[in-house]
Order: sequence, then structure tokens, then C-alpha cells
Amino acid sequence: MRVIKTRNVQQALPEALDTLRSYHHERGSRNGPVWVYPEPVTTVYLRPTERVLFWEDRDANPFFHLFESLWMLAGRQDVAWLEQFNSRMRQFSDNGETFHGAYGYRWRHHFGFDQLPVIADNLKKNPECRRQVLAMWDAEKDLGDVSKDLPCNDLALFTRGIDGELNMTVMCRSNDIIWGCYGANAVHFSILLEFMAAAIGCPVGTYTQISNNWHGYVETTEPLMHLADRADDLLHGSGPEGKIDVPWCPYENGAVEPFPLINTDVLIWQRDLGIFMSEGATAMGYRDRFFRRVAIPLLQAYQAFKDKELGLERFTLAQSKVMECQALD
Repeated sequence: MRVIKTRNVQQALPEALDTLRSYHHERGSRNGPVWVYPEPVTTVYLRPTERVLFWEDRDANPFFHLFESLWMLAGRQDVAWLEQFNSRMRQFSDNGETFHGAYGYRWRHHFGFDQLPVIADNLKKNPECRRQVLAMWDAEKDLGDVSKDLPCNDLALFTRGIDGELNMTVMCRSNDIIWGCYGANAVHFSILLEFMAAAIGCPVGTYTQISNNWHGYVETTEPLMHLADRADDLLHGSGPEGKIDVPWCPYENGAVEPFPLINTDVLIWQRDLGIFMSEGATAMGYRDRFFRRVAIPLLQAYQAFKDKELGLERFTLAQSKVMECQALD
């Protein structure tokens, strides 16, 4: 098993590409040729809240990643809300209305109860507990080729570290390194971890993802393979005070830092989340500054950018709204 132990997703991607470049088998798939690493790969994020990718060639969509994460924490499974931010999502729905394997719905509704507060309460009462497993895979519903949308990430294990921090390990059956592992998953599950840590009242620890089939589709991976050359910077580049000298990582050089997801009581935050999901930017009375200073400006920026009736003004308006966002990353 290959282990990639890294500070954040920005640093993980070059090392992942270097790993795949050095050793892979090419196989066919329903989505075209794919490079598969011959063993499971584990990625350990030491600072998982540093979740934004800044590689221009990758051109990750931070709007979609953030809003899909909120959609998950809201326990939703509907296509309509999510496809505002990615029109291609509908193709992964069996009926055009809902997603079979929506993670958030699985966390909060699918099994007949909300798993998240139960896990949080158990780890509050017993920080030494090793039995807190968040289920996403349902053998009765998922075994076999039964849907376009089967969960790739199947369970998450939560434990408290020696200093009380919350660590999370996610088991993934199949992981595309570009769109999944070092794309959406790095955002979705780090936000889940941050939410759960707030619910427990403890610091965020590490996020570990174990990917059984770890791969990259040739069409999307090959154009980014030059980033693998930057992996050497992490091994040989040393700056003052022993810090790694990687100017391409804004988190490492202090140019940006994460904005806290939850700044109030978790129940207040969840109330705000419910308002955001139903009313968006038109609502008043948000109490958590994450919604007022991050989620709302970004939603307004995205809506302005997509409003073609505004003509060229939409770009200026979108940029002005982005500037109102107080998250540096």
C-alpha cells in the first residue's frame, strides 16, 4: 500500500501524479482508458481544512465543491438544487429527480435516522470510543449494477486523538484522483470532519482516505502530469526555520488561510444552513458569519456570472461579489 502523507490537497496532487506516473497499469473502462495504481493508496491530510486547489491547469470549481458540501450536510438528494452549479450532474441520476447514492442523504436520512448527532454525542460522552462508524454503503440497495450513482466512499470512522482532536478515516472503493480524491472528496469530507468536530466541541485532526482502486482517467490525468515534477519541491525544498519552500502552495507561504466553517453553536449553524438551502441570498437573519461573509457572497457571485441577461456586466458584478467574500482561500 502506498501512503501519501501531506499537509493539504494543494500539495497532495503533485505527489499523487508523481506516484501514478512512476507505477501504473493501463486498463479499459466504461469511461475510456484508465491508469490504475496496482495497490490501494492511503492519503493522510495533516491540515484538512486547507481544502482549496490553486493549480490553474486543474481549474477546480470551488463554487460547486462548496455548495455540494453544504447540500450534503443538509441531507439532500435532489438533483434540482445541485444542478444549479453543475448541469452535468443530472446524467448521474436514475430518474432525473434524485441521486441514489447521495452522501448527505445517506448520513442523515437513508438508514431511518440521522447518524451525525449520534456519533457526535457518543464521542462527547466517551472520547476513547472506537465504534463510531458512519455508513454510506447499503448492501441491500447497492450490491450489483443497480444504479448510475453508487457510493464510492462507503464508510467513515471517527476517533478522538491523544489531544482530543477528531480524526476521520474514509474507506473508498474506487477513486478517480482528478475529480474525486484530490478534487471533490478533499472538500466534501474535510467539511464533514470540521462539522463533526464542531458538534463534538473539539479541534479538527487528520483526514485519512483509503482508496482501494486508485486511478486516473488518461483523458483528464495526462494533461496534468507535468505537475508531478513539483513533487520534488516537497522532498528537497527547504526554507527558513525548516519550512518547506513551495511558493506554489499559498497555505504554506502564508498567503491564505482557511475561514472557519462554524462560528456559532452547531444548532444555530444548521438553522442557517436550512435557510440558505431554501432561500439563499434573499433571506435575512443569518447568524453565523460563514453564511454572511462567505456562502452568500459566493452564491451571489455565481448567480451573477450565470445571468447572461446582464451581458458583459455579469463579469464585473460577479467579481465584485467575490471581493466581498472574506475567506482568503
